[in-house]
Amino acid sequence: MLALLRVMDANANRAREGLRVLEDAARFGMDDAGLSGGFKAVRHAVTLAVTSVGEAALLAARDTQGDVGVGVKVASEMRRADWRGACMAAGSRVGEALRAMEEAAKVMGKAEVAAACEKARYESYTLTQRLVQRLPHAEARQWTLCVLVSERLCGHMGWLEVAKAAIEGGADCVQLREKEMDGGELVRRARALVEVARPRGASVVVNDRLDVALIADADGVHLGQTDLVCAEARRLADVARAGGRRLLIGVSTERVEMARAAFEAGADYVGLGPMFVTTTKDKPRLAGPGYVSEFRADAGVGGRPHLAIGGISVENVGEVAAAGARGVAVSSIVCGAKDPAGVCNRLRAALPNASAGPSA
Repeated sequence: MLALLRVMDANANRAREGLRVLEDAARFGMDDAGLSGGFKAVRHAVTLAVTSVGEAALLAARDTQGDVGVGVKVASEMRRADWRGACMAAGSRVGEALRAMEEAAKVMGKAEVAAACEKARYESYTLTQRLVQRLPHAEARQWTLCVLVSERLCGHMGWLEVAKAAIEGGADCVQLREKEMDGGELVRRARALVEVARPRGASVVVNDRLDVALIADADGVHLGQTDLVCAEARRLADVARAGGRRLLIGVSTERVEMARAAFEAGADYVGLGPMFVTTTKDKPRLAGPGYVSEFRADAGVGGRPHLAIGGISVENVGEVAAAGARGVAVSSIVCGAKDPAGVCNRLRAALPNASAGPSA
C-alpha cells in the first residue's frame, strides 16, 4: 500500500504542476479565460481525487530524499525550443501522470477515483490540443515581402523570371497564384519555383491547393475564407508530413475575430486585408490600415506572423508600415513592372526590419 500511495502522491504533484504550466500559458500567453479555466477545472479535479484518497496519507507516504527517480534526468528535459514545446511537454506529463494515478487507484480499489482520473486525462488531451494548436510554431516565419505571382499579370517577362527578380529584390516569400490552372501544370510550376526560391532563402506558398503544396514540397499553402477549412487542412498536412517539416498554413482575414479563429484552427500566419482598392481581386469591403493597427494591438494574436495585402504600392506602403505591419503581400505592382527587383527593393525599404532580404 505504501508504494501505491507514493505513486498517487508523486503523480498528483506532477499532474498539477503540468496543468499549472498549461493554465498559465492560456491565461498569460493568450488571455483566454475559457481555456485557462478549463485547465484550472482539471487541476481541481486532480485535487479532489487526492482528497478522496486521503491527503494526510499521501503526505505521510512522501519520501523525496529516498526517491530513486529524483536524480534521473535526460538531456532533453532541460531544453525547450519554444513555449509551444514547453506546453507539449507539460501536456504529455499530465497525461502520463493521470494514467499512473488511474491505475494505482484501481489497484487500491478506489473505482471512483480511477474514473475521475480517466475523465481528467481525456479532458486534458482535448484542452492541450486546443492550446498547442494556437501557439506559434518554431517553423513559422514573419516574412517582410511576399510576391503573389500570376502569369496573367506578368507583362514584361515570364512568371518564373518575375519570381527570380522579386527574390533578387528582397522578396522572402513567393506565392504561386493560378486560380484556373490544371493540377498537373500547377505542380510543375510549384516545383520549379521551389528550385529557384529555396536555395536563395525564400519560401514558396501555393494559393488554395493543399494537395499541390504537399506534392511539390512547398513551404506553405494559403487559404481564403471559402477554401478548405483551416482545421481540416492542418490535420491533413500534419498527417502527410508526420515527422517532417511543418507545412505552413495562411488564412485570409478581414477582421480580428477571423484572425483569432484562424490561429485557433492551426494557422501559422494570416493575411490582413484588403488594405486598399485592388484590381487583382474584387472585394466589396476594405479593411484598411486600421485593421492592421487593431490586429497588432490584440493581446492574443498581435505578435503572430501576418501579411497586409490588397492594393499596396510604393506610394502607400508607408501608411501600412506606420499602422504596424511587419510584412506585406503584393502582386500586380511587381508582376507587371519592367523592373520587379527595383520595386521590391523600394517596398522593403519602407518596411521595418527590412535591411536584408534573401540571398540572391
